[in-house]
Amino acid sequence: MAQGTQVRTHLCGITTTWTDAAAADGAIAEIGAAIGPRPVAQIVAFFSADYDVEILNRDLSARFPGAGIAGCTMSGGISPAGGLDRGLVVIAFPKAGFRIVSTLLDAIDHLDVERTASSVRTLRRSLDGAGADPASGRCFALSLIDGLTNAEETVVSAIAWALDGIPLVGGSAGDDLTFRETVLLHDGRIHQRAAVLLLVDSDFPTQIFKSDNFEPTATKFVVTASDDEQRTVHELNAEPAAREYAMAVGLDPERLSPMSFAAYPLAVKVGGEYFCRSIRRMNADGSLSFFCAIDEGVVLTLARPRDIVAATEAELARLDAALGGIDLVIGFECVLRRLDAESRQVRHGIVDLYRRYDIVGFDTYGEQYRSMHLNQTFTGIAIGRGEPARGEAEP
Repeated sequence: MAQGTQVRTHLCGITTTWTDAAAADGAIAEIGAAIGPRPVAQIVAFFSADYDVEILNRDLSARFPGAGIAGCTMSGGISPAGGLDRGLVVIAFPKAGFRIVSTLLDAIDHLDVERTASSVRTLRRSLDGAGADPASGRCFALSLIDGLTNAEETVVSAIAWALDGIPLVGGSAGDDLTFRETVLLHDGRIHQRAAVLLLVDSDFPTQIFKSDNFEPTATKFVVTASDDEQRTVHELNAEPAAREYAMAVGLDPERLSPMSFAAYPLAVKVGGEYFCRSIRRMNADGSLSFFCAIDEGVVLTLARPRDIVAATEAELARLDAALGGIDLVIGFECVLRRLDAESRQVRHGIVDLYRRYDIVGFDTYGEQYRSMHLNQTFTGIAIGRGEPARGEAEP
C-alpha cells in the first residue's frame, strides 16, 4: 500500500517519519523536509536493501550535521500507517529529554568477547558522564546487528554482560529474504559484519518488552547432526532434517517455503520458558538453515500459533497501563511473524495496533531481548506519556 511520506511528532519530542520513495536521495529529501529545522541529537534509520547505501549515508550525514546516525537494512518497515514493504523509516531523537551515546562493534563474526565487553563498559561510563542514572529505570540499550553473520548469540551475550542491568532490545538487519547482503550505518560510515549499540537515558518512563504468539505441542525433534557455526541442521531424529520436519507438519518436503516455516515454528525450552528457533530456508541437500544457533543434541519442540493479534494487543495494553499511556513504541518484529500474519489474513489487525500505539521499527532477521537472541518474536521499547523527570522536552 502506497504511503507517500508521513511524519509524527510525539509528546516526548521524538519525531518519527517514513517514506516509500523509490530512491535513496529522494527518500532523504522527503524525510529531511518532514523533520524540518527541529534540533536533532540522534537519527536511527531503517531502510530498504535496494537503496544505494552510499547515497543514503552521504545524504543523511549532510542533512543532519552534528547528529549521531545509526541504521541498518530491513526486510520491511513498521509505521503507524501500516507495514512498509520498502522505503525508509527514521526516528529523530531531540536534543532535550534524551542523552544518547553509541559505538560500533566490528568483526563480530570473530568476536573478541573481552574487547567487546570493554567497549560496552566504556560506552556506559560515557553515558554516566552525561548525567544518566541507570538506576532510574529510564535507561535502555538498542542493538542493530548484521543479520547474516550468524553471530547474534555471542554479541548479545557479551553486550548484556557488560551492560550490568541496563535492559537491551534490538533487531538483526535484513535484506527482504534474499540473504545476500545486510548493511549497517554508524556516524558517517558503512559497515558489514558489525553491530551498532546505542545507550539511551530518557527523561520519560520506558519499558522494554517481548511478545510471541506460539505454544508448544507434544511433537519433539532431537538434533542429531548439525553445523553450529553455519546454523545448519542436517538431521532431526536421525533422519534428513527437511523431510522429518515436513512429515511432522503434513507438508511436501519439496514445497517447504518461508510461509511454511512461519506457520509451523520450532521452539527450544530454556529455563522453563519456550523460545522460537525459526527456520531460514531448506537447502538443496535436505538440511535446514536457521536464524539462530542450533547445537547437536538440542531438543526442538513443534509449536502451534496462537492468535497473533490478540497476543500482541494484550502485551501493548499491559504496557499502556504500566506507563500511564504509550507515547510511541520502537519495535523489532521478525519477518516470519509478518509472513504468518499475512498468510492467515490477519495483517490488518496488526496494522491497527501499529496505528493505535504509534509503533515504528522494522522487520528483522532476529530479535534481541536482554541477553537472548530470538526469532518469530516482537520486541521493543515503549516510551510512556508520564511526566518527564528532568523537565519538559522541546516541542
